[in-house]
Amino acid sequence: MNAPRLGLYNGRQRPHHFPRPGMRALSPRASFQVLLVLSTLVAVALGGCAGMVARDPVRVNVVGLEALPGQGLEMRFNVKLRLQNPNETPIEYDGLALELELNGKPFATGVSDQQGRVPRFGETVIVIPVTVSALSAVRQAIGLVTDATLDNVPYRLRGRLSGSPFGGTTFTETGTLSLPAIGKIDR
Repeated sequence: MNAPRLGLYNGRQRPHHFPRPGMRALSPRASFQVLLVLSTLVAVALGGCAGMVARDPVRVNVVGLEALPGQGLEMRFNVKLRLQNPNETPIEYDGLALELELNGKPFATGVSDQQGRVPRFGETVIVIPVTVSALSAVRQAIGLVTDATLDNVPYRLRGRLSGSPFGGTTFTETGTLSLPAIGKIDR
């Protein structure tokens, strides 16, 4: 039995035009509809990419710190943050996370399931409860007591506003704090 040769159809050369046997040609109206659907899909895809344009970073300022009752050996605070949105679109969020470092060491962390919105070219104040573990507090106290000065203690605040389909909006603030004197230890 001879195997059929490629390119042959019923012993004849297969025609190079469409429709192939068993297929029907599209009418001009159906061709236009297919072209319209494909064009719409391309436009939607490009519009989605345009929405992913890089945003300016959110600006963050610490505007307050309030003590909360702690449990056991932990300390708790409410950290008030002013978020400024320098972008043309509002930022919707559904959950927040926050980390605070002092002197390059982890100090406090917090999360909240708050929902909200930072308006376009606007600002809002949010409150996030944070927890300082006893180990972090002791480590920071030892570091602060052994330093010659309590002025200009470097801090770094990192956080995330969750809720965006692309992972949310992150923010970072760095600066220095001047802490009140707690008494010097003579060396």
